[in-house]
This record gives sequence, C-alpha cells and structure tokens, in this order.
Amino acid sequence: MADAVTSQTLLDGERLAIMKFTNISDGTGETAVTKVNASSLTASNSGQACTGVVVNKITAVCHGMEVRMYWDASTDVPFFLSNVNSNYENDFSKFGGITNNSGTGKNGNIVFSTSDASSGDTYTVVLEMVKSYT
Repeated sequence: MADAVTSQTLLDGERLAIMKFTNISDGTGETAVTKVNASSLTASNSGQACTGVVVNKITAVCHGMEVRMYWDASTDVPFFLSNVNSNYENDFSKFGGITNNSGTGKNGNIVFSTSDASSGDTYTVVLEMVKSYT
C-alpha cells in the first residue's frame, strides 16, 4: 500500500504559480517526491520555459508527521520544515522569497520528504511561488 497523495495546481499564470499538496499516510511516508516540476509549469507569454521558482508563501497543516521541503539537485538542499502537529502560514515575500540555493544538478524542482509518519497522519501544504524563466 502507499500514502494517498494529491497535487493540485490552483494557479499557473505568467508570474505566479500556486499549488496545493495533500497526504493521508498509511505509515510509509514519502522520500524525495517531486511536487513542483518547474519545466511542467506554463511557459511565459513569449514562450520561455519555466526554469525555477521562488517560494513567496507557505501555508501548511501537519498532523502526526513532518514535511521537509528541498530544492532538487544532485544533493537536495532543505529550505523548509513543517513540524508535527503544526499549523503554519509563512510569508517570505517581504524579503523577496526563498530562492533556490542548490548547486550541482540544480533543476528548479521542489521535492518533499516526510518523517515520523504513521497510519492516518496527514498534511496539507499550499505553496505560492514566483516563476523564473531562461
């Protein structure tokens, strides 16, 4: 069996992308699962492919497990941890958002891993992101 997960794109515009992710765990959890694939986001009006995002806001509700968010690269770089039994609304836009500081193998994607997951544990995460182009 596997965790029951969903990914939903709420907005994919010229500048902003807003995505919602949920998980109802069976106890197995997730490890380095791609949640935001930059190249799958809508291209700019001039046809440029999206190459990455800056995270402006994170809203998260976790029950019974932690969610760790990473910039995907040869060695994934963590940028946010949502703790067990927590409810967060974080606005990073006042200083320009959380930028991708990963190195070798950087591809613009965001991956999630969970820890301490037991059967019935859940999370909901909403990311508001500013898109960047080549």
